[in-house]
Amino acid sequence: MGIEMRERYINPYTDFGFKKLFGTELNKDLLISFLNALFNDGNKVIKDVQHLNGEQLGEGYGDRRAVFDVYCMTEDGSRFIVEMQKAEQEYFKDRSVYYATAPIREQAPKGKWDYHLDAVYTVGILNFTFPDGEYPADSYMHEVKLKDVEDNHVFYDKLTFVYLEMPKFNKTEDELVTMFDKWMFALRNLYRLLERPKALQERIFTRLFEQAEIAKFNPKERREYEESIKEYWDYYSTMNTAIKKGHAEGLEEGLEKGRAEGLEEGLEKGRAEGLEKGLEKGRAEGRAEGKLEGILETARKMKQKGMPDDLISEMTGLSADEIQNVAACP
Repeated sequence: MGIEMRERYINPYTDFGFKKLFGTELNKDLLISFLNALFNDGNKVIKDVQHLNGEQLGEGYGDRRAVFDVYCMTEDGSRFIVEMQKAEQEYFKDRSVYYATAPIREQAPKGKWDYHLDAVYTVGILNFTFPDGEYPADSYMHEVKLKDVEDNHVFYDKLTFVYLEMPKFNKTEDELVTMFDKWMFALRNLYRLLERPKALQERIFTRLFEQAEIAKFNPKERREYEESIKEYWDYYSTMNTAIKKGHAEGLEEGLEKGRAEGLEEGLEKGRAEGLEKGLEKGRAEGRAEGKLEGILETARKMKQKGMPDDLISEMTGLSADEIQNVAACP
């Protein structure tokens, strides 16, 4: 029995949903429109894209691979990596920089070379916010380049990282003005919609909603989407359970520290410091536990599908022994 689909339109935060909309030659017009809306300063207008192999191998045997959600090249040779990130990762920024090195390295030809490089762009669509309030609550798009610390000028303009903190985008349909607004609204709310909003009347959004309508999927696409949506919600269920457990343990630790102080001043200080440290520790432990459970579950499914251990290790970070232990579990 398949999953009962209550939504009319696809969830772009799932692996299948994002690649269905942006990762195929058939729908490259959607990708072109989105990228042009993102880089709407008029200095770069994308007319065409060519989808490239999203799996980038290292230079030698045993080198790490980079697997992109969407990897494409524009008519001027610029490379674009477009990634949908559904959950926070401990070393997310490191991962972004590492992934950007693949399209840089692949430009080096054999033989003589003058080191000329075409531009590389990494676009991260984040279903989370950067931790510790790195950016203001009303700031959801961030363009990052290499800059000179002294006078803040752009030192190198051919390496660009763009991050979209999707949970911060809260504009209503009546507030949508630019194409960027409309694309952000569409990605943020697509799976919640029952009808196409009146504000999204451009022809490109006609294509978007046609391609996103689940009822029009063939049986193979529907099965793949059902599996993808199940993995998506299983992951978030695991994360939420771990975070709640961490909050409870943190609160208890904070209260115990407050009681141990004895004096009123000690109680007040203990409650404040203990609760804060307890919550902080609880969140960290809860996230770690949730991430590990999610990774183990993913590895188990990959093993069941016959994927090789080295690829599972590459994509999950688990050791060979950990993968074998996962496979042995019912």
